Amino acid sequence: MALQKGDKAPSFTLFNSDKKQVSLEDFKDTNLIIHFFPAAFTGVCTAQLCTMRDDIEYYTKLNAAVVGISIDTVFSLGKFKAEQNYTFDLLSDFNKKTIQDYGVYFENFVFGMTGVAKRAAFVIDGEGTIQYAEVLDNPGNLPDFLAIKASLESL
Repeated sequence: MALQKGDKAPSFTLFNSDKKQVSLEDFKDTNLIIHFFPAAFTGVCTAQLCTMRDDIEYYTKLNAAVVGISIDTVFSLGKFKAEQNYTFDLLSDFNKKTIQDYGVYFENFVFGMTGVAKRAAFVIDGEGTIQYAEVLDNPGNLPDFLAIKASLESL
């Protein structure tokens, strides 16, 4: 069953590109935007995260933090973060548990790849409740950034 507004966000603890653990619980009393993406260094994934990077001040003013999650290794994510000047954490779900917990597991992607993250966006409030959930079956589409903003503004 897909996660939706009002559901308790599944907990996670993942390593960031600095090889430090980051947990959902680290964002208690802070709104959190989670962006799931299939793979670092790809065009649409870069556009997704760059859109967040370019609006980071807006999100900060709304007491919101941003993280990106993919199955890439912490090493790949570190290089991707540095090249794109992302100021938020990129988290490695190499073991694919979090993408399964959030219902964003792509069984069959492209080029015979299996088990990558679907493109998705979640807004989680400081109490750990999902306030916005968008899971895209077409990896060529971007999340609705205006809906993400509207969700945050309503908190």
